[in-house]
Amino acid sequence: MALTERQRVRRARIAAHASWAKTADRTQRTALATSAFLARFERQVDPLGVLEPEVRAQMAEHARRAYMLQLAERSAKARARRAGAADAS
Repeated sequence: MALTERQRVRRARIAAHASWAKTADRTQRTALATSAFLARFERQVDPLGVLEPEVRAQMAEHARRAYMLQLAERSAKARARRAGAADAS
């Protein structure tokens, strides 16, 4: 029998919580993903790898901050749209 969307979401949430309940070192578990995420910005600002490491790191930090601010902006717009839709109802 196929699961509904709600059932799939609920089961996924249960599985995620059960998995994290078995994880003593959260930082170690997410270290590879964090490293890959940050490396993305270094590749973005220096695709040929020609910059000095300190300069590349500083530029990558600015690229990461810009990305996070863009996410925040999109989130704020989405919240405003939802609030507007709720007011119209």
